[in-house]
Amino acid sequence: MSDTSAPKPKVTSSVHDVKSEKPPWGSRFLIDEADVFSHNAWDHVPPPEDQTEKIAASLARQHSAPVPDEDKYKYNDRPARHWDNFYKSNESNFFKNRKWLHTEFPELVEATKPEAGPVTIVEIGCGAGNAVFPLLTSNQNPQLSLRAHDYSSHAVKLVQHNPLYLDPPVGSITASKWDLTSEDLPEGTEPGSVDIAILVFVLSALHPEEWGRAVANIHKMLKPGGLLLLRDYGRYDLAQLRFRSNRLLEENLYIRGDKTRVYFFEIDELALMFTGSRASSENTMETTKVEEDSEAPSKDVSTIDLTATPSSPAGDDVNTLGSPDGPTDAASVPTLTSAPTTWADMSPPVIHPSLLSSPLQLPHCPPHPLFSAEQLGVDRRLLVNRKRQLKMYRIWMQGKFKKL
Repeated sequence: MSDTSAPKPKVTSSVHDVKSEKPPWGSRFLIDEADVFSHNAWDHVPPPEDQTEKIAASLARQHSAPVPDEDKYKYNDRPARHWDNFYKSNESNFFKNRKWLHTEFPELVEATKPEAGPVTIVEIGCGAGNAVFPLLTSNQNPQLSLRAHDYSSHAVKLVQHNPLYLDPPVGSITASKWDLTSEDLPEGTEPGSVDIAILVFVLSALHPEEWGRAVANIHKMLKPGGLLLLRDYGRYDLAQLRFRSNRLLEENLYIRGDKTRVYFFEIDELALMFTGSRASSENTMETTKVEEDSEAPSKDVSTIDLTATPSSPAGDDVNTLGSPDGPTDAASVPTLTSAPTTWADMSPPVIHPSLLSSPLQLPHCPPHPLFSAEQLGVDRRLLVNRKRQLKMYRIWMQGKFKKL
């Protein structure tokens, strides 16, 4: 007899697309505030009334003591070495396998079916293989080709020594070191040869000056009609608000205690970067049916110390990626503005200056339009620590872009 009390697996996306009036059916909604500690996570939770004050206080603290100008160079110079150190310390034990990708991006499931035919999937910023190995494990398509790339050589070695890599059950897999912002595609990858590119918690590790080259390389490797599947940090996510002094490199770009970088995106920044246009501003939120969610898309953060300065990626589902070998000129970093004190001061959202030119032209990137946005939305999650009675507001951005 089956256990009817066991949590039901989540079968719907947690992302509220900007083009949709309502969030997806089947998400877990907090209808009664008294129930907040009855589950570990709630979907599509708007920020509380006092969240504006918390955001303003965090930003004021960060702006009062940013990274000194003379220290910025060392964080932007050869960032791959910091990720090498990260993977040497954590090996393959830090991140959970990203089984949730199959729910958020059903195209990946379709590619693994026996009759799918030839499909090439590239994961950029593969880390220890937490996305490609779940795909390989469930794969039934003998013509599926998985390619895993990371600019951390140690991360690539972790992938290459995995038993599934050495003896894939069905299909094929290769892994190699590659910098997303390099001038060339990975060795063996021809222009227009990739069906799906996965970019999960990767773009945020780049300096904004590197966005153009990254977009160009993704566009170049994809076939016409090929898909980019993207997920990354959203503006004013818990991880951003936790940073304290000497962590702010420039607006919304931070340095962690392990010296890896992280940027927190507005949805319009991703829309502009890949499509050349802003996203729709209409995004209403209503309460609908609740369904059990057995797995959240990131490492459990219920034990995070909200008062501590992060010394690692802080339990967030960050991954590695690519950035150039050359240094970034500290003088080119925009001057930090004063921190906002009210919600009105923080709205409209601050868009990075590199995305505001008209017409938009990113350095080292072909002119837009390059992609259409098949999906672009926000996963706004309330995580709770029931034992400590803590509420943690997480914000992730998710997109699905098709090459034109």
